[in-house]
Amino acid sequence: MKKVSAVLVALLFLSSAKLSVLAQSKKTAQDKDIELQIGIVQKFGENIKDRLIIKSNNKETIFVKIPKQPTIQVPELSIEIVQKKLKESVIEEKIILGDYSSYESALDNAKSWKTKGVEVEIGQPERWEVWAKRSRYSTSELRAALLKQIQLLGGSSQPILSSQMRKSQNLLAVKIGNKILETNQLEISDKSALFEIKQKDEKIAHLYPGKLVLQPNAYNSYTLVNRVPLEIYLRGVVPNEIGPNAPFNALKAQVILARTYALRNLRRFEIDNYQLCATVHCQVYFGISETSKQADKAIKETKGQVLTYHQELIDALYSEMTGGVTATFRDVWNGPDKPYLKSVIDSSKPIWNLNKYPLNDEKTFRKFISLKSGFNESQRKLFRWDRYSTLDELAKELKDYQQRRHLSKFNFQKLLDLKVTKRSNSGRILSLLVRSDRGQIELQKNEIRSAFSKPWSTLFYLQPVYDPQTKLTGYRFIGGGVGHGVGFSQYGSYNLAQLGWSTEKILYFYYPKTQIVRLSPAITYWKE
Repeated sequence: MKKVSAVLVALLFLSSAKLSVLAQSKKTAQDKDIELQIGIVQKFGENIKDRLIIKSNNKETIFVKIPKQPTIQVPELSIEIVQKKLKESVIEEKIILGDYSSYESALDNAKSWKTKGVEVEIGQPERWEVWAKRSRYSTSELRAALLKQIQLLGGSSQPILSSQMRKSQNLLAVKIGNKILETNQLEISDKSALFEIKQKDEKIAHLYPGKLVLQPNAYNSYTLVNRVPLEIYLRGVVPNEIGPNAPFNALKAQVILARTYALRNLRRFEIDNYQLCATVHCQVYFGISETSKQADKAIKETKGQVLTYHQELIDALYSEMTGGVTATFRDVWNGPDKPYLKSVIDSSKPIWNLNKYPLNDEKTFRKFISLKSGFNESQRKLFRWDRYSTLDELAKELKDYQQRRHLSKFNFQKLLDLKVTKRSNSGRILSLLVRSDRGQIELQKNEIRSAFSKPWSTLFYLQPVYDPQTKLTGYRFIGGGVGHGVGFSQYGSYNLAQLGWSTEKILYFYYPKTQIVRLSPAITYWKE
């Protein structure tokens, strides 16, 4: 396949109904690997003291391309930030239409605004945000007209006009011998195609293959982008995600999911002109410093294989541990449910009948959580957990959360109590009511985990704790699992593989009615 960087980037950001492999190339992934663009340092220069040191792993010369400069050859590259005062201050404004803890919910909100005729883009300054498209609403008059239009449309969401005066610009200061060149972008290549990259204060350098580009982003800082072939990228992802010692069939399942996830999510960072991040917001990728022979073998044996539903790449969501029952998409995020993301009991045995005893009832849910054996993850430490927070701790966390979400109207002093008001059939909390001395707020789905630190998942119940005078002092969060719990359980797959389940059987257990296929021109990456 021709490299995605040349063809896919041109097509990736068009608002077409679907994107297929055919749109990238007439060849398949079996012919030549797809090139990905991974943001490995997402906000370089956010701190004026940031520093990058880049050198060849084989002590060879690296090649540096800076706009309007001849190609430079150096043994090592040091990049810092220099702050330049602007001749005139610049007021930067944008309209924030929504704020979310996940890309999935932000994408759903973006689609909703598009149906109302509002052009949008998704950013991630900290949390995921939906912005009115800056290039479309580029003047104060256009932004004012949009805000008026939104007011006429009505609805519960309250857009925020964010305004910032910028007096300086951060530039890249590239040290070349005794010279320092200032630029806002550079490309780095290496004959050996292996780079050692170390950030300020890091003791150990990470090893990255491919090419590097340091480019501006939407937050007045820079992103270091690693252009790397998909199959090599997987060498860095799989051991970090599922662990290098996972049973072989579980490793193969993780490889197929990681490959599917990467290709399905290429548009996440359209706003910053790259495709995926290297953190838990995408898939964990620290280059190829710590690869695994078993993982490499799994990658080779499954080359080009992806998981599909009706010839479309599935939303290949996975988590560390489900807590004994998988969640549906809508149990955790906003947006339409996916037919293949069903709620299933995470056990190889018929230990619980979810159809007969759904977990949306509080009493039934507590009975389920009391079960500790017979599940795929039963032997894992965090399969069941019990964590305590005082009311004061919860109040502080909630205040921090409301500040991140710009919820200035909910200005409370004292937290009174918490109450679960709605659960899904998989037991996940859909709504948590928080009462305070200044009113109440309802936390929905995965936002509960953003607001409070103690629950490892939304699969929990609250046990109030009282002092000797029967005064409420806090809550125990009693639950199970780690993460969102949608789709594949990494630790659950360990057990299934150890029981002798094939890779296909494991994947079809967590994603019913899907198919493992090789990439071909007939496969759609995603539908709008």
